[in-house]
Amino acid sequence: MSSREIAAGSAPASAPTAADRGRSPRSGTLRLLGNELATQFRRWRTWAMLGALAVIPILMAVAIRVVGGANPGRGPAFLDQITDNGLFVALAAMVVAIPLFLPLTVSVAAGDAIAGEAGHGTLRYLLIAPAGRVRLLVVKYLAAAVFCLAATLTLLIAGILVGWALFPIGPVTLLSGAQVSVGEGMLRLLAIAGYVSVSLLGLSAIGIFFSTLTTVPIGAMAATAILAVAAQIVGAIPQLEALHPWLFTNLWLDFADLLRSPVVWDSFAGNAVLQAGYILVFGAAAIVRFTTKDVLS
Repeated sequence: MSSREIAAGSAPASAPTAADRGRSPRSGTLRLLGNELATQFRRWRTWAMLGALAVIPILMAVAIRVVGGANPGRGPAFLDQITDNGLFVALAAMVVAIPLFLPLTVSVAAGDAIAGEAGHGTLRYLLIAPAGRVRLLVVKYLAAAVFCLAATLTLLIAGILVGWALFPIGPVTLLSGAQVSVGEGMLRLLAIAGYVSVSLLGLSAIGIFFSTLTTVPIGAMAATAILAVAAQIVGAIPQLEALHPWLFTNLWLDFADLLRSPVVWDSFAGNAVLQAGYILVFGAAAIVRFTTKDVLS
């Protein structure tokens, strides 16, 4: 049962029906996930955040088209290559969005996951339904992960479309100097979007954990966003170099290997392992906190 249905006045089931008992745990989890995703993508807030992300490549492309090409060496990476190939709009927008805009939107989605239900008084009904605390946490995290993918794909698609509309599109020159076709170039962009989505999974786990600590969603959102900014600040301080490999933000911008010929997947794998560590640590902390938390009184 979704929180929207609860808020509308639907009565929670006091005991599972025969049909419920006949369902496998997997089908119940998938049904709960489907309800959660449907609720998430019916919210105006979700579409407002995705719309704001789509504006980033549009503003960049329009500004370069109207004002003129960027000066080489100034501005974010790939910005000065946009006038030669519109596909670089998506890359430049990704570089701009990774430090702040993407973490901010992910912090909102993850920070609201549990705290939002608790704040609206629907959490106890979700657990009575019954959903199970661990299963509910897993579903909330999977929904946040889907939002990460939706956010990066929004940047990618908006960047490609506006770049196609305002600038010439042609073979992509890679960092190694080789050229690939437009089709392969788009596949490289899709791989980079996957890299960025994976980069945000650790932050999502942190946001879910913070969301279990409070009934005030804005507190969990703010704590998650602030931690993302603080980690990047620590990563920019040379004196704290010993801490850099342990920061979940350390490899956020290391997708350059996907623009080489042949593709080198070492950075992708390293980033996935790093994010998996944060998912395990903060996921376990969220489970411990949530399973011992009194939410039914």
